[in-house]
Amino acid sequence: MPVGPTADEIVIKGYVHPDRLVSTAWLAEHLHDPGLRILESDEDVLLYDLGHIPNAQKIDWHTDLNDSVQRDYVTPAEFQKLLRARGIDTSTPVVLYGDKSNWWATYALWVFELFGFTNARILDGGRTKWEQEGRPLVTDVPAFPASGYTAPARDDVTIRAFYHQARAHLEKGGKFVDVRSPQEFSGERTHMPDYPQEGALRGGHIPTARSVPWARAANPDGSFKSADELRAIYELEQGLKPNDEVIAYCRIGERSSHTWFVLTYLLGYTNVKNYDGSWTEWGNAVRAPIKIGTQP
Repeated sequence: MPVGPTADEIVIKGYVHPDRLVSTAWLAEHLHDPGLRILESDEDVLLYDLGHIPNAQKIDWHTDLNDSVQRDYVTPAEFQKLLRARGIDTSTPVVLYGDKSNWWATYALWVFELFGFTNARILDGGRTKWEQEGRPLVTDVPAFPASGYTAPARDDVTIRAFYHQARAHLEKGGKFVDVRSPQEFSGERTHMPDYPQEGALRGGHIPTARSVPWARAANPDGSFKSADELRAIYELEQGLKPNDEVIAYCRIGERSSHTWFVLTYLLGYTNVKNYDGSWTEWGNAVRAPIKIGTQP
């Protein structure tokens, strides 16, 4: 799906893969394209029912993407059922958006890519930019003919890191990006400010990790900062390079999916993994090395 001439506001920002975003103007022109599917994934799962972009369908990050029993993602059979119900197959272009600067939309896209689904884009600015521009929201729920999509085996290797891999990465001097708040990174908190305590027994961060809170990559309207602005953060400030092996983490892998998207698609890094076990796992693991404070 070409980005189209109305997406100059994206192209001008200099991303390595600008085709992984669409602008609000582009989407407004293509809302009723019969082959397009629009999916909303929010932290606040009630937002969709209060109003959503016309023709958008809901993705509930908790019930649609996560296993209902063990801490893991849905099986291929469950993912297949999800996409078939929303009229999506591998040839269907998908636009994902959501609240909180697309925090949960990038999480959904990351899970989609675990199943090799790469025909999805992010709406630059998400709900916030769409609403600020006065674009329409509706409450009717669209229905589309079911697809015949067949899900492949889930790829837990290419873009996902597990605890043992994170430990090995640390031991060989690999680079980590901790995308949590500064208070979580320092060990002052084990949860985000203004959020409830969510289960880590120890605070702090993985030794050698660089602290780059995920939202630094976003503008006030929810859109992504330009490539030059992002390079100033991740490369000039933090010393990362596009060919580095990088593991991003947060608390359960949702905020770090935003950073994974930024590094992979906006800056063109070729080897970035999301450690979805993140601090909930690391902070509870026996003898996992932890550093507290903000000094390197």
